[in-house]
Amino acid sequence: MAGNREFFNRRLHSLLGVIPIGIFLLQHLTVNHFATKGAESFNTAANFMGNLPFKIVLETVVIYLPLLFHAIYGLYIAFTATSNVGRFGFFRNWMYIIQRVTGVITLIFITWHVWQTRVAAAFGSEINFKMMEDILSSPFMFGFYLVGILSAIFHFANGLWSFLVSWGITVSPRSQRISTYFTMVVFVLLSIVGIRTLLAFI
Repeated sequence: MAGNREFFNRRLHSLLGVIPIGIFLLQHLTVNHFATKGAESFNTAANFMGNLPFKIVLETVVIYLPLLFHAIYGLYIAFTATSNVGRFGFFRNWMYIIQRVTGVITLIFITWHVWQTRVAAAFGSEINFKMMEDILSSPFMFGFYLVGILSAIFHFANGLWSFLVSWGITVSPRSQRISTYFTMVVFVLLSIVGIRTLLAFI
């Protein structure tokens, strides 16, 4: 019974990492990338997202609750799981370890980012280009955001590989090898988007 529950929790953890959390990451990166077209473009996109109907309900159901489960169970996996070198070999074992590390870094980054933006907005601050420009004017904060964003992107891309395996989509060694290349491309492309966005704010 306990084994079935753990199997279900791991499958759910994997699914939520892609849908809806991964989709939200893609949407967030896309909206923020409007900063590369200037402050007005970014503010227009941010205002559109900020004024969606039923925003609180959508954020709670689609983002915060799935993220909370994914984060808590992810921490459980990170601090209780053992190396899987015997199952996947040297490269995949390192990807497994980096996945756990980037998960912790991403959680710290998201918590701080929400504090700086969403919580500040709740107390009257406006989430706009100027807010992010002020935050990223500090070299330390720029470095923190750079590491946080790249960690989140890697965690998503590599987690996508694990999702495909966990859900029986990539079963054969060949399909897993192809998905490795695919998720590497996803990581590189999304990293370019994230880095270009950060540079646009400075």
